[in-house]
Amino acid sequence: MAAPPAKGAAPVTATRKPPPEWLARAFAMAVGLAVFVALWAFVSSFGRLPTPAATFKAAVAIFSDPFYRNGPNDQGIGWNILTSLGRVALGFGAAALVGIPLGFMIGRFRFLSDMAAPVIALLKPVSPLAWLPIGLLVFKAANPAAIYVIFVCSLWPMIVNTAVGVRQVPQDYLNVARVLNLSEWKIFTKILFPAVLPYMLTGVRLSIGVAWLVIVAAEMLTGGVGIGFWVWDEWNNLKVEHILIAIFVIGLVGLTLEQLLVFVAKRFSYGTGA
Repeated sequence: MAAPPAKGAAPVTATRKPPPEWLARAFAMAVGLAVFVALWAFVSSFGRLPTPAATFKAAVAIFSDPFYRNGPNDQGIGWNILTSLGRVALGFGAAALVGIPLGFMIGRFRFLSDMAAPVIALLKPVSPLAWLPIGLLVFKAANPAAIYVIFVCSLWPMIVNTAVGVRQVPQDYLNVARVLNLSEWKIFTKILFPAVLPYMLTGVRLSIGVAWLVIVAAEMLTGGVGIGFWVWDEWNNLKVEHILIAIFVIGLVGLTLEQLLVFVAKRFSYGTGA
């Protein structure tokens, strides 16, 4: 016969295995979305905003034919998003071609750093939209002016973060390079670039976020085709459901761009597994 448990002994309880981390995160996100929709429904009950159901119904109608064309300024939301992304790609790409090499040079050479410091400190805090009249004056057209604004606002994060990354390279590395008589190109490719890459990608990620924010406002002012103009046009037509849909679309596109760059940063950052 089994002996009875000793007096005072702690009862044996089965340990519960915690849920997987991804499941806990997914549950938290679902709760957050549910709370957001509930708050939205509560606010819309006062009659100022359309309800979630009405907005969803309008979204189904919009995305049933996102690429229609009824003239140069009456196009589906798909064409407007692609047009805005094209402007962002051109302005952002030009800023990367200029800003990243400039950041390397500013971080590498003290004289250039001291020379550029007051200019960057003066121009970096300027609102991107303040550059729009200059773009319209120079280019005489709305489309290149909007691309120019994207170029300017994307420039500063890439210059500053790349320069900071170059300055963080240990001086011992550069001293060894001098002892070995390495050329400036060898120093760049073998020492600076791998060490600076995480900082550079951070600047790129910040720039693409700013660029996507700015293009919406710039298109509201310049008109034509683009998601910003589409929002303003829907406001003029008093279609508030469409404005809310555009807000969610702008957020999703911005989130997608940022997550793509986060993936690239994790993939290629120095010292992490490829």
